[in-house]
Amino acid sequence: MQKPQRMAALGACRYILGETLREILEQRHCDGAQTRFTRAARLSPQTRKMLQLIKKTLYSATRTVACATTFGLFLGVAIAGSVGTPTASAQTPDPAASDSQSSSQTKQPVAAPGTVAVTQATAAALAPYTGPKYDNRWEVYGGLLFMNDQAGQNTPVRFNMGGGEAMGTYWLTRHLGLAADARFGAGTTPVISPFYNRVLVMQTIGMGGIQYRGPKNRYAAVDLHVLGGGAYGDYSYAVTHYPGGSPVSACAADQGVGQQGNLGLYCNHIGAYGVAGGSIDFNESAKLAIRIQPDLVFEHLGTELREYFAISMGVVYRIGKR
Repeated sequence: MQKPQRMAALGACRYILGETLREILEQRHCDGAQTRFTRAARLSPQTRKMLQLIKKTLYSATRTVACATTFGLFLGVAIAGSVGTPTASAQTPDPAASDSQSSSQTKQPVAAPGTVAVTQATAAALAPYTGPKYDNRWEVYGGLLFMNDQAGQNTPVRFNMGGGEAMGTYWLTRHLGLAADARFGAGTTPVISPFYNRVLVMQTIGMGGIQYRGPKNRYAAVDLHVLGGGAYGDYSYAVTHYPGGSPVSACAADQGVGQQGNLGLYCNHIGAYGVAGGSIDFNESAKLAIRIQPDLVFEHLGTELREYFAISMGVVYRIGKR
């Protein structure tokens, strides 16, 4: 507070207190004037002077104390107001600052110099891989196939075939599924004949059955399957495509007039065919896996049941959600 303002306030306090005390003294004078004057008349002049001096001194001291107290109150209020205002303003949030903070939070992340900002898609791609959930409804497999067989009832050796395999599975539960399988293989088998050394044999196979999903984790899964169906064997391709007509037939039943015997192969026909085996899927992602699938083959293309071996390797793709 400036000096002129303090002096004005002090003068106002003195005036107010003086008027108040004067009214109190006048009221008391009116109420008991007779008693005071009577008592005063009894006192000596020296005593009256001393009492008047004491009265003036007390009156002056009272006004001084009252004015000092009032001035102290005014000064304390002024100081408290000047100090408390910045504190309140500091505690009150700034709307502009809040708006800037909210807008900065909604902005896209800013990359450091020489780097690229991490987007939501990038963060999802960098998240730890948890592996497939194995909750797919469909599963499609395709791969290269190797298998062996025997082309005739009395041929001395077996022969090898190469081809392809396609398999589809519809999963009923997490562990049990229905499977359909198609295979094709072709290879050459040795024969005993002066006209041929090796002849081409082809097999087309179709089967259906069940597949069971066994142990699995984020890295791999083991499946077991049992499939059954039929196989069509084409054993006469080399004979029918012999330039100028073949001097021999593929099997005894097909031997014609003028032909000099047969190659001892099966005749073209369909026979029973089945496999029992399993597969190991090495997961590349939640939907894609690399499969190795070995099988024990049972076929009845001749006069008895024979066992062979087949193995394929390819890609599995999981579709849908159960």
